[in-house]
Amino acid sequence: MLARLALPFLVAAIAFGQAVDVPLQPLAQQVRRLEDALSYLGQPLPEETHAALNQAMAMENESAAVKKIQDLLEPYVLVQVEINPESRVKVLPGPAKPELVEGGTRLFLVKVVNQAGVTAPLVVESPNSGDVFLRSRGEHEPKMELTRQDVNERWASFSIHQKPPMWERLTGLGVEYAVLEAYSRDAGQRSAKLAFNVGQGTQDIGFRNDILVLFTAEPAPTLRLRVKNEDGEPAMASFIVRDRQGRLYPNPAKRLEPDFPFQPQVYRYDGETLNLPPGYYTMEASGGPEYFTRTKEFPVTADGPGEVDVQLQRWIDPSTYGWYSGDHHVHASGCAHYKNPTEGVKPEAMMRQALGENLNISSVLTWGPSWYHQKQYFSGTDHQLSEPDRLMHYDVEVSGFPSAHAGHLILLGLKEDDYPGTTRIEQWPTWDLPVLKWGKSQDAITGFSHSGWGLEVRTDELPNYEMPGFDGIGANEYVVDVTDPETIDFISTVDTPAVWELNIWYHTLNVGFRTRISGETDFPCIYQAKVGLGRSYVKLDELSYRNWIEGVRAGAAYVSDGKSHLMDFEVNGRALGEDGSEISVKPGETVQVKLKAAAMLPEFPDPSFAGLRYDQKPYWDVERARIQGTREVPVEIVVNGKPVARKNLRADGEVREMEFEVPVERSSWITARILYSSHTNPFFLVAGGKPIRASRRSAEWCLAAVNQCWTQKAPRIRDEEKEAARKAYDRAREVYQRLIGESEAP
Repeated sequence: MLARLALPFLVAAIAFGQAVDVPLQPLAQQVRRLEDALSYLGQPLPEETHAALNQAMAMENESAAVKKIQDLLEPYVLVQVEINPESRVKVLPGPAKPELVEGGTRLFLVKVVNQAGVTAPLVVESPNSGDVFLRSRGEHEPKMELTRQDVNERWASFSIHQKPPMWERLTGLGVEYAVLEAYSRDAGQRSAKLAFNVGQGTQDIGFRNDILVLFTAEPAPTLRLRVKNEDGEPAMASFIVRDRQGRLYPNPAKRLEPDFPFQPQVYRYDGETLNLPPGYYTMEASGGPEYFTRTKEFPVTADGPGEVDVQLQRWIDPSTYGWYSGDHHVHASGCAHYKNPTEGVKPEAMMRQALGENLNISSVLTWGPSWYHQKQYFSGTDHQLSEPDRLMHYDVEVSGFPSAHAGHLILLGLKEDDYPGTTRIEQWPTWDLPVLKWGKSQDAITGFSHSGWGLEVRTDELPNYEMPGFDGIGANEYVVDVTDPETIDFISTVDTPAVWELNIWYHTLNVGFRTRISGETDFPCIYQAKVGLGRSYVKLDELSYRNWIEGVRAGAAYVSDGKSHLMDFEVNGRALGEDGSEISVKPGETVQVKLKAAAMLPEFPDPSFAGLRYDQKPYWDVERARIQGTREVPVEIVVNGKPVARKNLRADGEVREMEFEVPVERSSWITARILYSSHTNPFFLVAGGKPIRASRRSAEWCLAAVNQCWTQKAPRIRDEEKEAARKAYDRAREVYQRLIGESEAP
């Protein structure tokens, strides 16, 4: 009994700086995740450390490599936590300088020497940590009475970062590293007691599981930003600010609304501020993809406040040609957003995003997560924060609802957002067609979101005849719904791989349907970086939300990543969207095609795109279209899904007029594209009064797709709804059988 009690004292302590011999492979893998986390949190390891780690991991002697890795990380370790064989925890100080910043967050490493192989969460506690009052309180949080002593003592916030790419629990490896987030409310010297444990009863005796650290927090003077747009008017812009160590400001780890922790940038309006400690900074400022990104270097001194002037400069302004941008798929809750206690973010935060990326239209879609909280912002009209040329409108994505398995629906221009007879999400239909018809009863514009999910294929051919699984949440049941007249207006593009999105669209166009495409981002679910990475540009005489979504329905639009543009696409002098984009032609006639095209690429290729598959993000980007060894991209004219003409465009930002002559042998659809960056909607060329029946193989593909879709969706349709769904699928089969008979053989 006495021997057992004495065991912890008989085990040799691991001195600080002493390398622990563990297998190289799991340690190297953990360090890679550690590097990813530090970069994501805005405080990456120095480039020279990263390079030295790469060299260490390549060493032939594994033990030497393990020691070298630990030596390289040692300067960033604030504390070493030792867990002895009986799971008792004690703490030693590390060599990292305990330097903080006023009103900001610094990251430190915690080296965990795990002799017990514990896999519990590592916990840090401090009587000086005051998260409750350091953060701005949500409207539903309870009030707390704090004494002056509380305020003085609880000056900091300490936490172990346990969100991806880090992990919630220790792995059990003999040595690993955790990330300690340290926030300081104040400037100057402050002491904090940090105590670590891996669960109740693991604290070592004699107070050896805690340590007293004297921190010094640099003051952070206020820097005022003066932002002007191209007309010299006050504006909103995005800012990415880093110091010479590569650290982001404000640090993402502790950002709160309206700044988002999952973005490198923050948005500031003219006259708004940042707090930066004395040092030298690099700032990237932009107004979105239609603007140049400007880089500015500047010092901040302790004498602040200071000012930085930012003049935004466009490389293109499509609105001067009558083309207005919009992203119909952004969210204020769910995915990367906060869920509790704020239930997402407020309209003010979403408006800043749209202004900072210069979207004319922003459709904020309320969906399953936080539905009951966020739906308070739905009004059926533009939100009151809207400006004359920057309109924000709340609408609905049917996602997180019983029908979501059949494909997430977007309903734009709703007057009422509750399905008839329902009070809860769970009461909504379990397949798409009833929801689409309900939307149409309100004259809503209806579409499918993130269309490519469930439509994965292995080839990059367009169109192709592989049969996807139809087992996802994209435009799956679209192949059925499109056969019901006036039910579906568009499918979405740009936020999933282009081949998967465009293939099903091309097939349905080939058999005579006239669905349009629209561009979207699905922020912050598919893309967290910014809104407007996927856009639609709609030709309008007068900007309004209703006019814009009607333009989507009419197909008077092109989709884009914002970095290439296909404006004023016309055939035989007819404008896109005019008279339903239908043009009568004679069989064999040569039509005249014109458009204004522009694109922006840097002089030299972005190396991150080298070897990037089309199913790896970013799915649409003008860099993908670059003709190797040039600063040019191809502009293609596509007839019935196949390119028939091409001209190269210099991607220097200049708008150039392009003309093509295209022979048309039979009734066809025709469009223009810069694959994978931008794509127009089609014209429908009717030759001799005959409908478009461009491909029997497309009709056969669509019929097979209906059958495949039924196998995946039927099991999740309620029994009481299944007969109506079966009839809709049977009707779709009949339609495609007829179209097969009407289409020409290959």
